[in-house]
Amino acid sequence: MIKTQNPERFLSLLWAFILFNMIFRDLHQMLAPGYIDEMRGMQISEGSLLFYGFILELPILMMLLSNYLKPKTNRFANILVSVLVAGGIISTFFTADADDLFFGIVKLIALGLIFVVALRLPQGQ
Repeated sequence: MIKTQNPERFLSLLWAFILFNMIFRDLHQMLAPGYIDEMRGMQISEGSLLFYGFILELPILMMLLSNYLKPKTNRFANILVSVLVAGGIISTFFTADADDLFFGIVKLIALGLIFVVALRLPQGQ
């Protein structure tokens, strides 16, 4: 397993990695012929936009919090948020094509690493 002298920094970097994959997956999709026209024609509810906006905001927040929370809170937050974000990513698999699945699997692997590293954080304080 990966050993690091500063697991909090490593967690922050993993959250940045996930965020970049989320953003670049969306940019990648815009290159597909007809994608933007398809998006314009969809009726996406405000609730769905809010839900996925919330999921996207979590890695941004965790990049900061992973460095500044107390160990016990950091452990809990990283475990909880990794599970929430994984749920959001998995929820997109039902309509995913091959490249969406690829980006999703990459993000899930990084979330699995976050989960494992967070489990190994100190439980005190």
